[in-house]
Amino acid sequence: MKKILISIFLLTVTAGYSQELNVPVATQYLADNPYVISPSYAGIGDNFRINLNGYQQWVGVKDAPRSQALYVDFRVLDQSGVGLTLYNDSNGNTKQTGGKLTFAHHIILDYYSKQYLSFGLSYIYNSFRIDLPDLTNINPDAGITDNRSTTNNNFEVGFLYRNKEFYVSATATNILQKNLDFTTTKLEPNLLTNYQLYSGYVLDIGNRAELEPSAFYQLFQSDGRSNTDLNIKYRKFNRYEDYYWVGATYRFLNDQIGEPLGVGPMVGFTKGYFSMGYSYQITLDNNLAAHNSGTHSLTIGFRFLQGVSNCPCTQGPVHD
Repeated sequence: MKKILISIFLLTVTAGYSQELNVPVATQYLADNPYVISPSYAGIGDNFRINLNGYQQWVGVKDAPRSQALYVDFRVLDQSGVGLTLYNDSNGNTKQTGGKLTFAHHIILDYYSKQYLSFGLSYIYNSFRIDLPDLTNINPDAGITDNRSTTNNNFEVGFLYRNKEFYVSATATNILQKNLDFTTTKLEPNLLTNYQLYSGYVLDIGNRAELEPSAFYQLFQSDGRSNTDLNIKYRKFNRYEDYYWVGATYRFLNDQIGEPLGVGPMVGFTKGYFSMGYSYQITLDNNLAAHNSGTHSLTIGFRFLQGVSNCPCTQGPVHD
């Protein structure tokens, strides 16, 4: 049991640093909320969108990662969008709260072939804290002897290209390299930037149904590690353009493709101004699988002031 506790402590503390001063990306972006992973999506789709997300990892493990987040984005004028993110995240003895302010602009590359290019910029504010009340016997870093906290300011930039039903986005988060200055000798990262690539295609399969395969890649500059999600979603629309969707995701480290970190189903629906999405991931890591019942993510969304922009570049591939 002591070895398990030490492993969990090392994992949660180092993972807290690895979050790179940003709320971790789980599967919440798959609940028709791609603004989670790129500022370039702000303002695409309905005029005003609010999404609330709750994320609980490794249910059954004490002090396992959990987060709550609010995402708001809406269109301004015809070709621009703004967004706001607020989040609260805990990971073992590390805590962080913060937010993002986003501006995005969308332009037409070719009107007839429906090619659009978007770019977005976010300002990030983050408060990061380490609490060590009772870790004297298992603290892996002698440099950490009391509670530590710091605040940081940073930016992220993203680009999005769309061609009919195809989309690909590239995002760099925490583009300013900054030292946390916790006066530690082992855990403090020197590089904060992480990179994300997100791409997919929406296939019209007839009978008011769509199939959307997608992939999400994330690279952390601090230690060179990277992971990939492979996703598939099926949507079925009714005559009122409401829809339900089901899907699945497969996450793995890129140097261990055949050894997934987790797999799991997803389900959700959109009806009128309300949407909901739920995902469950089964943990396949041998050290943790026997001690938890999986990872849960729930997203609840609201869509207000729906209207058609004069510019088609603000219309998303999903019929919101």
